[in-house]
Amino acid sequence: MQHVRQSPTAADFVQTPYPFYDAIRPLGDLVWWDDYDMACAIGYDTVNAILRDRRLGREMPTDLRTPVPDHLTPFYDLEAHSMLELDPPRHTRLRSLVLRAFTSRRIKELAPEIEALSHRLIDEFPAGEVDLLTAYAQKIPVIIIARLLGVPEDMADQLLTWSNAMVAMYQARRTRKIEEDAAKASSEFATFMRGYIDERRASPADDLITHLIAAEQDGEKLTTDELITTCILLLNAGHEATVHSMGNGIKTLLGQNTPRSALTPDHVETTVEEIFRFDPPLHIFLRIAREDLELFGHPIKRGQSIACMLAAANRDPVAYDTPNDFRPDRPIKANTSFGGGLHFCVGAPLARLELQIALPVLFSRLPNLHLARAPQYANVYHFHGLTNLSVTY
Repeated sequence: MQHVRQSPTAADFVQTPYPFYDAIRPLGDLVWWDDYDMACAIGYDTVNAILRDRRLGREMPTDLRTPVPDHLTPFYDLEAHSMLELDPPRHTRLRSLVLRAFTSRRIKELAPEIEALSHRLIDEFPAGEVDLLTAYAQKIPVIIIARLLGVPEDMADQLLTWSNAMVAMYQARRTRKIEEDAAKASSEFATFMRGYIDERRASPADDLITHLIAAEQDGEKLTTDELITTCILLLNAGHEATVHSMGNGIKTLLGQNTPRSALTPDHVETTVEEIFRFDPPLHIFLRIAREDLELFGHPIKRGQSIACMLAAANRDPVAYDTPNDFRPDRPIKANTSFGGGLHFCVGAPLARLELQIALPVLFSRLPNLHLARAPQYANVYHFHGLTNLSVTY
């Protein structure tokens, strides 16, 4: 396995990681990224195979786990009940129960609300110039998920603060301060959700929390701790990915001078899929070997992590013609932006719906939309999203 070096916090890499992916892709199915001290899967076929390989999972084997530092206990107490971090059979049970409440029908019913919210936010833009990241891309997903859960909309800013603090734990630039902020946010978020779940047990409503409480399979229901973590996961994961996708997508559409016809009803689905493929919000998803095994000719030890390079797979020329070109009319082919296999993102249909509605509304309402200045990506790898998106209109 060939070794490669690239700081994930280097300024040039943060702004444009794709040349690095192109450089290492020919080195083999797996390469060893020294800065992460980890094997990485780069190609489309390799990443898809590893995402679906049942010999790999998300949980570190019990005997190989290191003790959780005291200052991070609140954060990992929540993670212990997250279906994103669990393997079967517990993952299967949790995901099945969540999908009983988080149905495609319920998501589709949100379409009128997403459209109305998009118009309302645009109505509130200041004259002349606005940062679309904070005024539009951040607000839509957090308000919609708050409504879906049944949490008061006026809590959106606080939910966003907690979410940002917790998600920062997965960034390459993680520090002790980030860890302490994440632990504090975890504790406060859990306390809030516990109280709100108690309210919904006493007074059920037509919201996701109530449906999660009621969801049952084979006589089993979600425990309170599982409910708390699931609600927080749906908010954190759904919000983070959609904000970055919408911001990156608007930047791409404007920067590429994409014709407005790409957002018409007959074409918007294809355009949104190309947005997810071209500049996705998450670049790495980890898998952990559950046993000693061999992957693509390389020995992998039990407990060893493999980084699936989702964004690199999406730019693999084996899978896509001219992969570094943004082509809104590109025929739809499954990309890796939402993962794959057992842990395929449950929020993918909602993220797609939000972009398919919010982008056409934005560009139809503001036909003279232009970038006010070149957007910069934030130092948040292995996420990939902007610091701002200032536009004139």
